[in-house]
Amino acid sequence: MHATPDDSPVLVRREGRAGHLVPNRPRAINALNHAMVRIMADALDAWERDGAVATVVLTGAGERGLCAGGDIRSIHDDVRAGRATASAAFWHDEYQLNARIARFPKPYVAVMDGIVMGGGVGVSAHGSVRVVTERSRVAMPETGIGFVPDVGGTYLLTRTPGELGTHLALTGTAVGAGDALLCGLADHFVPSERLREFTAALAGAEAADVVRQYAAEAPAGELAGHREWIDHCYAADSVEEIVDRLHACGDRHAKEAAETILAKSPTSLKVTLAALRRARELPSLEAVLDQEYRVSCAALGSPDLPEGIRAQVVDKDRRPRWSPAELGQVTEADVARFFEPMDGDSLGLL
Repeated sequence: MHATPDDSPVLVRREGRAGHLVPNRPRAINALNHAMVRIMADALDAWERDGAVATVVLTGAGERGLCAGGDIRSIHDDVRAGRATASAAFWHDEYQLNARIARFPKPYVAVMDGIVMGGGVGVSAHGSVRVVTERSRVAMPETGIGFVPDVGGTYLLTRTPGELGTHLALTGTAVGAGDALLCGLADHFVPSERLREFTAALAGAEAADVVRQYAAEAPAGELAGHREWIDHCYAADSVEEIVDRLHACGDRHAKEAAETILAKSPTSLKVTLAALRRARELPSLEAVLDQEYRVSCAALGSPDLPEGIRAQVVDKDRRPRWSPAELGQVTEADVARFFEPMDGDSLGLL
């Protein structure tokens, strides 16, 4: 595949035996849009067939992070304008890209430096070689915008130790390198000061050899020390009971988690918990992505998604008015609607 121009939203280039993908919207922390997903998918198609490319390397432009997620402002604008089909089409191709990355037959080295959230997790944490640094902040923060973890996030978060994934999904908490490794969201730690050397070395050597040369011991995380209350509280069958257990267990961090959860969209919280529990029983990433696609498309008809994006990104007043406003007002039928089979299209992965 030919190199892209410097103003392309994804820079695509070859360095020796490595094909480089660089999301290139640094002012938006490289937030993904539909054009970027298509460019990345086309590059992977070309490089899979190209015997001169041995490794794919994903890094983000700028200093702030790999990717802050999907371009949620455009989703807000689509919903407000009654053009929700554009967002559904974006997710359709984005989730297919997530599955493509997970099954890519060559080493896919994702450098998860800085902010890696939402869609950024989708294009990195399904890779075969996932590198974090001391600057990494990895999160699935969707419940704060009236949405539900997607891009295979519910697959990844149900495969963490104990109930750590449920904690991260409901609270939207960002974790550093040590906790990303503990949760299985990353594989290796490389100090940020060595990233330039690390990625340059991939031009001429096998990815596994380069990782062995540059990987170091990660800074200690925090979650391991909280496993007792996390595993007990988040094993509950409802969000209400989870919150009750968090308040009752006596740990300051648990109480803070409860307050964090109560600020999120009640509908999103309940749908997220249901999605996680269902994802545990599904046999593959593809099956989970198919479920997430149904849930995401259903969210386009929920008032909380445009409202959450408005409050966090558009007006930035940080005061979303959720509807319904209380957990107890969200019924089982409200939650079930998100999982109903869709008319017509699916991802076509199964």
